[in-house]
Amino acid sequence: MSDPVIDALESVGQGRLADSIRALPTEQANSLLMQVASIDLPLVERLVRELVREPAEHAAGSIGPAEVDRLPAGDAGLARRREAFEAGEQALREGRVAVVLLAGGQGTRLGFDHPKGMFPIGPVSNAPLFEVHAAGVGATRRRYGCDLPLLLMTSHVNDRETRDFFEQHMLSGLQPDSVTTFVQGMLPAVDPSTGDILREALDRLALSPDGHGGIFRAMGHAAMLGDLEERGIDTIMTFQVDNPLMRPADPEFIGAHLLARAEMSTLVVAKVAPEERMGVMAAVNGRTALVEYTDLPAELVAARDDAGGLLYWAGSTGVHCLDRAFVTRLARGEAPLPFHRADKRVATVDDPDPQAPNAVKFEAFMFDALPLAVRTATVEMAREERFAPVKNADGPDSPATCRAAMVDRAARWLEAEGATVPRGSDGASEFPIEIDPRFAQDAADLHGRIPPDFAVDGPLLLRD
Repeated sequence: MSDPVIDALESVGQGRLADSIRALPTEQANSLLMQVASIDLPLVERLVRELVREPAEHAAGSIGPAEVDRLPAGDAGLARRREAFEAGEQALREGRVAVVLLAGGQGTRLGFDHPKGMFPIGPVSNAPLFEVHAAGVGATRRRYGCDLPLLLMTSHVNDRETRDFFEQHMLSGLQPDSVTTFVQGMLPAVDPSTGDILREALDRLALSPDGHGGIFRAMGHAAMLGDLEERGIDTIMTFQVDNPLMRPADPEFIGAHLLARAEMSTLVVAKVAPEERMGVMAAVNGRTALVEYTDLPAELVAARDDAGGLLYWAGSTGVHCLDRAFVTRLARGEAPLPFHRADKRVATVDDPDPQAPNAVKFEAFMFDALPLAVRTATVEMAREERFAPVKNADGPDSPATCRAAMVDRAARWLEAEGATVPRGSDGASEFPIEIDPRFAQDAADLHGRIPPDFAVDGPLLLRD
C-alpha cells in the first residue's frame, strides 16, 4: 500500500504503525489513515524525542512567593477593588469581553457517564452545571446590554452530546447560535519504551485530549480569534465547568486584569491546608508561574511566613483572563507551550486490561503560558464566593461539599439583606437555598428585592 499518510508516518519514525496499517483490510486501514491524518505528526515526533526517547533533565530553578493582589483590607483596598469592578463593568458594556467555558471532561469520577457539565448540582432546582453557567452568561448579557460571546471548549469524547444538550434545552434562553463550540485537540498515546503510537483497537488509535493548554491551538484552528478581533473583543476570560460558584465574566477580576495591563491573569483563593491538592502561584526564576502541588518540595508546602500563614498559600482556581492579542500569538505558535509527560494505564489492542502504567500521554497546561506573558497579574478573591469545584464522588470537592457551599453563599447574601436564615449547631442552613444567577449575581443584587422581615422556613429557590 502506498499512501502519503503512511509515508508521513515512516518519515517521523512510526514505521511500526505504518506496517500495521498495510496489514489491515481496506476498510480498517482507511479508518486508521483518516485518524492519523487528523493528528500533528511533526509535533508527535518532537514530543516522543523530547519526552520519551531523549528526555532531558530540567533544573528546578529559584522559587519564591508570587506577588498577589490580595483581598482588600481597609479603605484603600476597597477603593482599589471598586475601581477594578467599575473597569470590568465598562469593558462588558463596551462589548470587549468573551468567555470560554472549559467543558471537555466527562463525569466519570462522579459515577456519571455524560459530559461533566450535564451533572445536576442545583441544591433545590437540581440544575446541571451547564444551566448554572448559562444562566450567569444570560444575566450578564441583560445587565450590561452586551452580546458576551460564550465559547465552549469540548473534547472528542463529549462534543456531540454537549452540542445536543445545548440545542435541546436552549439553556437559560441562550439561543444555540449564541454559543460557539470548538473541540480541543487530540494526541496519541505512545509506548513508553519505544515511542510507538498505540492503538486501542485494530482500527482505532489510542487518542486523548491534549490538555487545557490545547485551547490556544484549538481556537486558532477554529478560526475564531479573527472573528473576536473584528467584534472589538480584547479580553477573554476562561473558567472551568466544574465550579458553579464562579461568576462568568466577573467584573472585578476582569477589571483587575485590565488595570494591571496584563496579558494573562490568574484568579486565586487561599488554600485551606498545606496538603490541599492545588497548584500554587509562585515566582520561578523571577517570573510568575504556577507550580503543581506534586512539584512543590515538601519543605515549601509547609513553609510559613513571619505571621504564621502559609508562604505558598495562593491556590489556582484554573480561572484566567487573557489578552486576545496574546492568545493569538500563542495560537500561531509564536510562543509554544511546553508539553508534559503523563504515564497512564491505557487499554490497547496488545494489552486490553493493563494493571500498571503502559502508555505515555502528552498534555499542555494553560498555566504554562504565564511565563510567556510580558505582564501578568494574580488576583485573590474570597474562596467562599468563587470556588467550590466538583471533582470527586465524595469527600472534599464533591457534589455534597459544592452544594453546601452554594447554600452557604446564598444564606450569607440573604442575611446581609436582613433576612432570617435558621442555622443548625454546625452553622449550616437548616434548609437548602438556591439563588439563580438571573435573580442575583452577588449580594448587592438582592438589595430591595428581599422584604426586611423575610425568613427562610423551607427549601428556597429564588429566580426570575
